Amino acid sequence: MLYLNDDIAGFDFEAALPLLSEQRREQALKFKHEQGRKTCAAAYLLLCEGLRKEYGITEKPVFEYGKHGKPFMIGHPEIHFNMSHCREAAVCVISNRPVGVDVESIREYKDSLVRYTMNEAEIALITQSPRPEETFTRLWTMKEAVLKLSGEGLRNDMKTVLTGRERIETVVNTERGYVYSVVG
Repeated sequence: MLYLNDDIAGFDFEAALPLLSEQRREQALKFKHEQGRKTCAAAYLLLCEGLRKEYGITEKPVFEYGKHGKPFMIGHPEIHFNMSHCREAAVCVISNRPVGVDVESIREYKDSLVRYTMNEAEIALITQSPRPEETFTRLWTMKEAVLKLSGEGLRNDMKTVLTGRERIETVVNTERGYVYSVVG
């Protein structure tokens, strides 16, 4: 199940602080800017909401991390989740099998980044698109969601991440300025 908060401007970080685990509170407070603190807290609270609704779990989840930083919940190895956040939104996906999610702001892209991270077919899609910044962001979130699913994390060869066999759901919200992709 997917949980999304794209009203970050209306998110009350101070009210959220007591709802966070100590671990997540420390993580949120490490962000230099308020926006990052808000989205970090919002993603965690989406996880808490999903755990309550789907599993009846009311305790604050505490994480351990895999080799490349993918979080998993202590005491609940049967529950898989993934979280992501950007300036405009926080998202969390929860499942009974491994999942990956990424959300990114739609913003102007750099040609050097496109050429470094995209293969020739993807570059063609981007450059021929009427909205190249959206197409780039869509492809980027797809790649990152796939890597987060595997727990692999970002890697040097981003060009070969998408094989065409993945089942990826992508939503482009041009009005709010973000794209998210879910795989799993």
